[in-house]
Amino acid sequence: MSKNAKALAGAIQARAGDTPVRIGLILGSGLGHIADSVDGTAIPYADLPGFPHAGVSGHNANLVIGDLQGVRVAVFGGRSHYYEHGKADAMRLPLEVLKALGAETMIATNAAGSMRADMPTGSIMCLSDHINFSGLNPLIGETTDRRFVPMKDAYDPQVRAGLRDAATATDTDMADGVYAWYSGPSFETPAEIRAIATLGADAVGMSTVPEVILARFLGLKAAAISTITNMAAGMSDENISHAHTKAMAPIGAAKLETVLRRYLADLR
Repeated sequence: MSKNAKALAGAIQARAGDTPVRIGLILGSGLGHIADSVDGTAIPYADLPGFPHAGVSGHNANLVIGDLQGVRVAVFGGRSHYYEHGKADAMRLPLEVLKALGAETMIATNAAGSMRADMPTGSIMCLSDHINFSGLNPLIGETTDRRFVPMKDAYDPQVRAGLRDAATATDTDMADGVYAWYSGPSFETPAEIRAIATLGADAVGMSTVPEVILARFLGLKAAAISTITNMAAGMSDENISHAHTKAMAPIGAAKLETVLRRYLADLR
């Protein structure tokens, strides 16, 4: 862990209290309102040297530390994507800080396109695994042998089981599936979607995989949930765009929030 991460963690604790964080939440497009529900302290990324500016519309670039459903959380209201700057490791420092704050688990959320007819717009999907279709990796350049991170059970079975129990308890439909990471920012072509589907993907998006790799590298348990904001290219007549993604995100976000709240409440 870098000295910068430790220094930032100390500065955050000076503002938000030094009670250890239990879980970190990374919010995707249209999910920033969850951060507003946290009873705690919001710190702009601009006040945290080295944090990404999270320049994608639909993201709220604040780190919020506090209680959600009685659990101490760190909520990242925005993330940095590879397509913004060509850096797959852009979220390394924030996740190092999360670890330094005491967290054991990271749960990421994202907006994704579906390749399954039984998982339409407005659905949510708990990631069971991923395909790094981009071929990029946030650990390129890491010099220690720790870079050889095993990725079996990258999405922690125990955390996934807890999320599944939360969905069942709240009568919320939540699919399970494999997420493919495509670098963006352009959307995928129909031919690319057919290729990814042949490889075994159920949904496709432009984030999350680098964060999960980094989380495992740092010793954090990882899990992730997608909100399905569109059918992937060639799967429907939808007009896919970022505006469409932002417009559709709240439909699945309500379901995702229900599951997250129950999951956290069950941890108390």
